[in-house]
Amino acid sequence: MSRRSLHNPAPDAATLRARLDRARAAAADAATDALLIGPGSDLRYLIGQAGGSFERLSVLLVPATDTAPVLVLPALEAPGYVDVPTDELGIDVVTWVDGEDPYRIVGDRLGKPGRVAVSDTMAALHVLRLRDAVEGAEQTLAGPVLRTLRMCKDAAELAALRRAAEAIDRVHARMGEWLRPGRTEAEVGADITEAIVAEGHTHADFVIVGSGPNGASPHHDVSDRVIQPGDVVVVDIGGPIPEGYNSDSTRTYAIGEPPSKIAEEYAVLQRAQEAAVQAVRPGATAHDVDAAARDLLTEAGLGELFIHRTGHGIGLDVHEEPYIMSGNDLPLQPGMAFSVEPGVYRAGEWGARIEDIVVVTADGVEPLNRRPHELVVLPA
Repeated sequence: MSRRSLHNPAPDAATLRARLDRARAAAADAATDALLIGPGSDLRYLIGQAGGSFERLSVLLVPATDTAPVLVLPALEAPGYVDVPTDELGIDVVTWVDGEDPYRIVGDRLGKPGRVAVSDTMAALHVLRLRDAVEGAEQTLAGPVLRTLRMCKDAAELAALRRAAEAIDRVHARMGEWLRPGRTEAEVGADITEAIVAEGHTHADFVIVGSGPNGASPHHDVSDRVIQPGDVVVVDIGGPIPEGYNSDSTRTYAIGEPPSKIAEEYAVLQRAQEAAVQAVRPGATAHDVDAAARDLLTEAGLGELFIHRTGHGIGLDVHEEPYIMSGNDLPLQPGMAFSVEPGVYRAGEWGARIEDIVVVTADGVEPLNRRPHELVVLPA
């Protein structure tokens, strides 16, 4: 089972084996007897395949001991895992068919553990059945066990994130082709979605085109609102490249020269975003980075208009740890990758956000997105 898919490039077996070994050690350090990893990004991180299934149980058992990991799969899903190098990884594969009890298979393999950790996003219908099958074992979340592994990216992961950032920068560079008065947000969004794929992503994970008052809603999508001269437009876009690593970048555009008040407040936001980026270094905390942006906006009287955290980690998930927010005293380490995206939002009027993905280096920070941060003025 060592064949590789050209459409879903995955790390080599040596890299995956090292990740499994680190996961095993992390489980032991957390006094957890086994990790139960369902389909999703954690599974892709560990074996190079995210899998998929809902009502049928698919799960990877990673014991904290030297016992071989076990991949329990519905027989009809097994062909989807043909690219996983199970032999090289020392993974036992057990398949089941409808009518068999896969939870009992898991329980029999685990024996009588004292504590097991399940994927954070595993469906409750599986979590509860597994709890019954592993009677007496404490259930915890696998996220805290795996987060340290996934937060600090290796060289290949960082290279993939750079490619993703370059791809989304190319889309922002083309915004003048689509963003103009008389078009709806949805029409612009459709063009952006097509360009995201054309520039190297497998698909668009999200496309936000927030014009005028819609820009004051940070998680606006697109609508039938017609873009007007004088609008300020927030464009927040991203998606995965074939390796599974994601882009996420926001720039703000003006349709014609903006009023001086908007230009002044945007300039403050630009300084706040730059201050937060410059605060990134090993040993600084996630709180410190958030405070660098938030304090500057507050001093300018705009603090109450900044209504979300400064950033989020990124990798195989668009949103993952570390979260760059007030009160998070997590020290930053080289290899951590996350967004820096302060915003200001005047409800019912306009909004603005500037977002780059950055990486903590040995002595500072590497911004991955390279598009200009100024308010981009497009023809009205």
